[in-house]
Amino acid sequence: MSAVLDHHDHDHAHHAPSGWQRWVFATNHKDIGTLYLLFSFTMLMLGGVLALIIRAELFQPGLQFINPELFNQLTTMHGLIMVFGAIMPAFVGFANWMIPMQIGASDMAFARMNNFSFWLMIPAAAMLAGSFFMPGGAPAAGWTLYAPLTLQMGPSMDTGIFAMHLLGASSIMGSINIIVTILNMRAPGMTLMKMPMFCWTWLITAYLLIAVMPVLAGAITMTLTDRHFGTSFFNPAGGGDPVMYQHIFWFFGHPEVYIMILPAFGVISQIVPAFARKKLFGYASMVYATSSIAILSFIVWAHHMFTSGMPVTGQLFFMYATMLIAVPTAVKIFNWIATMWQGSMTFETPMLFAVGFIFVFTLGGFSGLMLAMAPIDIQIHDTYYVVAHFHYVLVAGSLYALFAGYYYWSPKWTGVMYNESRGKIHFWWSLISFNVTFFPMHFLGLAGMPRRYADYPMQFADFNAVASVGAFFFGFAQVYFFFFVVLPTLRGKGEKAPQKPWEGAEGLEWELPTPLPYHTFETPPKLDATATRIIG
Repeated sequence: MSAVLDHHDHDHAHHAPSGWQRWVFATNHKDIGTLYLLFSFTMLMLGGVLALIIRAELFQPGLQFINPELFNQLTTMHGLIMVFGAIMPAFVGFANWMIPMQIGASDMAFARMNNFSFWLMIPAAAMLAGSFFMPGGAPAAGWTLYAPLTLQMGPSMDTGIFAMHLLGASSIMGSINIIVTILNMRAPGMTLMKMPMFCWTWLITAYLLIAVMPVLAGAITMTLTDRHFGTSFFNPAGGGDPVMYQHIFWFFGHPEVYIMILPAFGVISQIVPAFARKKLFGYASMVYATSSIAILSFIVWAHHMFTSGMPVTGQLFFMYATMLIAVPTAVKIFNWIATMWQGSMTFETPMLFAVGFIFVFTLGGFSGLMLAMAPIDIQIHDTYYVVAHFHYVLVAGSLYALFAGYYYWSPKWTGVMYNESRGKIHFWWSLISFNVTFFPMHFLGLAGMPRRYADYPMQFADFNAVASVGAFFFGFAQVYFFFFVVLPTLRGKGEKAPQKPWEGAEGLEWELPTPLPYHTFETPPKLDATATRIIG
């Protein structure tokens, strides 16, 4: 098979463009996936720098480096850049790289739209980053962009809204592409229930994106018309209601949380069976659990709003609905643990990050259950407990899964094995520094320290100092990852990767030669009964 594909590749080598045109006019799913990953890592570094400025300011009480206005701008832009510039595009990059290879497709369904959806992100990112240099500075209303603050911001609020529209359009186009590719371009013999879990989680995520990105677009467009066209959707002086914005935003915002974690579940569901050398336990239940999470995510939004004057009946409904969503999530964690149970496990870097993900994501899930309970949430709402919770879910959740996926698939992408000892250094450095940073925030929140404050009284000093030191160590761990793990493989330094570097890995991507040819699966492969191997 490998020899046939190698020969096939040489026949079509002249199809591969070269130089800058290869990247600017890219329609190949692998090139576009690479562009997404490079863009998201750049945004991760930018958002990380903003976070480190925040933590430097909070290292001790008093105002050290920045004023409260700039502090609010930094917290707002850190959130927007990390969510819309780092985590989401990274998973779209993985989808571009892996989905066609995993389902035996030649490319994504709409190759030119794929290119367009990537390049839309560049002006959006430039507008977000450049808003710091506009009159009045960057938006400072929090990443949720709550009214009435958004109605009082300077002109950077408008560029921020425009940037969000572009990012939303990019997400919707990417999602349409993923849905059409998965539903229409699977190789003969690959039924939906034989697809890799990563494809399933992305299929469901793409439907979520199409459902909720227009809701965000509506909310920020209403903000725009309130600012410039005399409407009063969210302005009480004209009969509007700022709480209506919260309802609309969180109807988008809670499914958005699952948009950022479901593809991570898919990545972990590929890696755990490979290193346990067993089939994924309960494949069908994983598919149904993912679908259940997606459906339930639409009826839990107001748990973000327990303190906004909700009737007790509403509090009870959203409390029970939120606790219910923990059930399918727990099914997934149980299935991963059952997959590992009595498996022949080895702990290379991808598996370390996968096990680290399960451990720390579960901690984040438990603190989420605490926040689901209205009486407790009312006490710790808008404190550092919430900051700790969502960083456990999004950093130790989404980001760890991205690292796990990179270590797992990069030998296939680059044709070169990463340095295993450096990968393990990156894992332990990240795991320890992450927990040093965010675990103390639970105690800060329980003690009553509100979030988004540039200063605080003396009793919070010790935990803040610990968190700030941990944050700098965590940031430097990611710089280490780029310079000592990623760059050497991009330069081709390291031992040549075998066709299938992981003994227990299954799936069509491991049937392809290493390094990958520019075009794969130009004719649909014939699959065996399990749809994990090519027979002709």
